[in-house]
Amino acid sequence: MKTKEFKDLKGKKIEDLAKLIVAKKLEHAKAKAKMAQGNEKNLKVAKNLRLDIARIATLITEKSFI
Repeated sequence: MKTKEFKDLKGKKIEDLAKLIVAKKLEHAKAKAKMAQGNEKNLKVAKNLRLDIARIATLITEKSFI
């Protein structure tokens, strides 16, 4: 996730971020399945998705306290 994308996420509502987390988790599961089959060439995809999920979850936590 690039810094511009992260700044755009800061302006979104908690509900939108929660929907985005669900979509990223589904994408992460698909990437892991592709890696297990040997079809995925970029092995950092799953790690990057996991980090994106953590960033979004952190934003949700920050917004819930404000």
